[in-house]
Amino acid sequence: MPSRLLSGSVLLLFVLFFVLPMVWLLLAATKTDQQLVHGNPLSFGSLHALKVNWDALTAFQDDAIMLWLSNSALYAAISLVITVCVSVPAGYALAMTEFRGRRTLLVATLVVMLMPNATLVVPLFLELNAVRLIGTMWSIILPYSFYPFGVYLTYIYFSTAVPKDLLAAARMDGCSEFGVFRHVALPLATPVIALVGFFSFVANWTNYFLPYVMLPASDQMPVQVGVGTLLSSVPSFNATVGELAIERPQLALATLLAITPVLIVFLFAQRFLVSGMLAGATKE
Repeated sequence: MPSRLLSGSVLLLFVLFFVLPMVWLLLAATKTDQQLVHGNPLSFGSLHALKVNWDALTAFQDDAIMLWLSNSALYAAISLVITVCVSVPAGYALAMTEFRGRRTLLVATLVVMLMPNATLVVPLFLELNAVRLIGTMWSIILPYSFYPFGVYLTYIYFSTAVPKDLLAAARMDGCSEFGVFRHVALPLATPVIALVGFFSFVANWTNYFLPYVMLPASDQMPVQVGVGTLLSSVPSFNATVGELAIERPQLALATLLAITPVLIVFLFAQRFLVSGMLAGATKE
């Protein structure tokens, strides 16, 4: 009984910590600015206020929020395709082949994976500036397409979860190394591919600092940088704003639009995510 009470208390704490802010955010989009500041924080506003907030948000810079969302979708989708095409073969090669420098490459991958993203922005800027990609979508797509965490995940999966005897049997049957990867290893790697794809999508979608530095034009911004622009257009947060451009409920609505794609992808991919996280938990 005491253990159940403790478990229930911990779960309740998690609900209060994670769920309440989301509930508040959902309700904030249905209120006027005065209701948001002075009303009950967990009360529902009105559908009329939600429509007014939507109209005001989409009117900001001629429907800029939709342009930012489409930019984010484009950057994340292209990066996702390149990430999967690079990370899965790289992880397979590191797991299944022995070559000089393999251990050094693994250590370097792990070190880069553990480094904070902010520490890489300046060297990436200098590198991309040297090849004149600053201000293009490739300055956002390429740095996040080569995903060390994805390489390491697939390396762990192929090292522990794929039976090597099965691959050896395919080679004995006359299958080439590429054929073994394409017809045997790749179909078995669906869970980890989904896991790498999800983490890559989330990392690209929530990326703020890199596009903030690399993309000077507003029409190139992803939604995360766009939300920052909206934040600076709220007089309550920026006293230098000359006229009322965006109110706090509209900012809450923009935040909901920014997080909705990640939530949808998670809901559709959670079965693969669970199996991918459990893959490699036991050795063959």
